[in-house]
Amino acid sequence: MKKSKRTIDDCACDAGFSPLQTNAGMSVNDGKALLGDMAKLAGFDFYLLSAFPRGDRTAFIENRLISNWPQSLSGVYEAADLFYCSRLVTAMKRTVMPVFCEEGSFAGSAANQENRGLDTLFQMHGLKNTFAFTLHDADLKQYIFAFSGCSPMPTREQAMALLYGCTDLLDKISRSRGPEEGPSETLTRREIECLRWSAAGKSSDEIAIILDLLPHTVAGYLKSAMRKLDSVNRMQAVARAFRYRLL
Repeated sequence: MKKSKRTIDDCACDAGFSPLQTNAGMSVNDGKALLGDMAKLAGFDFYLLSAFPRGDRTAFIENRLISNWPQSLSGVYEAADLFYCSRLVTAMKRTVMPVFCEEGSFAGSAANQENRGLDTLFQMHGLKNTFAFTLHDADLKQYIFAFSGCSPMPTREQAMALLYGCTDLLDKISRSRGPEEGPSETLTRREIECLRWSAAGKSSDEIAIILDLLPHTVAGYLKSAMRKLDSVNRMQAVARAFRYRLL
């Protein structure tokens, strides 16, 4: 345990990283080395650090921050567009505890040929079992850490070492990144109110009654909110408002 803890501590003390490069100058390869060391402690060969997929950001490639998956596998998986609804992500939406999936963790839950083909492809590349958990940073942005290979469920000691190491590493990332992402312009109180009721499933006419406004006034507020959030429709605007913690 002393050797494992020392290795994790060494990893955690290094500067954090982003998809391209951190403010401290750490390269992607350096980041891979850190997660690689953590994976080896638990007997896994592959790792993935990803943002948790949201309503307006579901694709695998745009959420993936760093991994050592084979390039060919990543390409096929991106084309399948199943990450946001995979068995693994679905399971992690239901619990805050770590999840261990035996086979088929990144495919969808449907028993169809596409999912069976993906299961086979992941196993051929050595990603049979996956141990994963979610963590959030100081801004409450949620991330997925997934370690894959042919190893069985990690021991309690190994799981705790991974959790501690990844938590410490995520804290370093949070401290070193740039300004918080947000909308291009500040939304008004009325715009946020209209988005909030829209998120609750209310139509423009219903929102007008609730807020004692004219329907075309509500439509104007929502149109302005969509522009500020760089969204093409009301649903995307609501999703981005949640992402920016406006609602």
